[in-house]
Amino acid sequence: MARLLEVQGVSKRFLGLLALRGVSLHVEEGEILAVIGPNGAGKSTLLNVISGLLRPDSGQILLLGQAIAHLPPETRTYLGLGRAFQIPSPFPELTVRENLLVGALFGRPGRPRKEAQAWVEEVLRLTGLEAKAELPAGELTLLEEKRPELARALATRPKVLLLDEVMAGLRPKEAREAVALIQGIRAQGVAILFIEHMMPVVRALADRVVVLDYGEVIAEGPYEKVAAEARVKEAYLGRRA
Repeated sequence: MARLLEVQGVSKRFLGLLALRGVSLHVEEGEILAVIGPNGAGKSTLLNVISGLLRPDSGQILLLGQAIAHLPPETRTYLGLGRAFQIPSPFPELTVRENLLVGALFGRPGRPRKEAQAWVEEVLRLTGLEAKAELPAGELTLLEEKRPELARALATRPKVLLLDEVMAGLRPKEAREAVALIQGIRAQGVAILFIEHMMPVVRALADRVVVLDYGEVIAEGPYEKVAAEARVKEAYLGRRA
């Protein structure tokens, strides 16, 4: 399998705090990779560095073999990196369909509008949003905004999609639907790196799991292997446990 995304020895410091300590990981073609860890482990910082909201202090990031650590977020999107945020930020005055069209047009500069519109209709179908397509995004509740947030990221036609706790706040039935949706996105040929605290979701989705603690990778592998490691249990439950 080809490696679509590679993070090589990335470190990030905020004043005196070393938030990431030489983090290395990769996402292969067709793979779903979960990044887990206790609160404050550096998970969101890692996604911010990969997506370009933060610049790493050291290390390298490769997307489809191209170094991107120096590139702004929009250029990374053009190259095939998408991201859905934990807290959605749609254009409230635009409809759900129009929000997705923004993603489709922004994700590939120069794309013909008709082609972008056709892809938006496919994304609406794939994500089950046809019934809400004409609703202004500002009329949706926070939980209702989560699926359009993911759909807008998908509308950019990413090769690799970053998901930041998109399950947060969902009820069990909604979480199961979201798992099926993410599996459907992978079936479209999109590799996925996601952050999640709900371990049943991680177990259901992830081909591999990377565990962060204090900004450092402490374990990597299939879910069952990682969950059994003493250092992972210690990070989540404390030394006494």
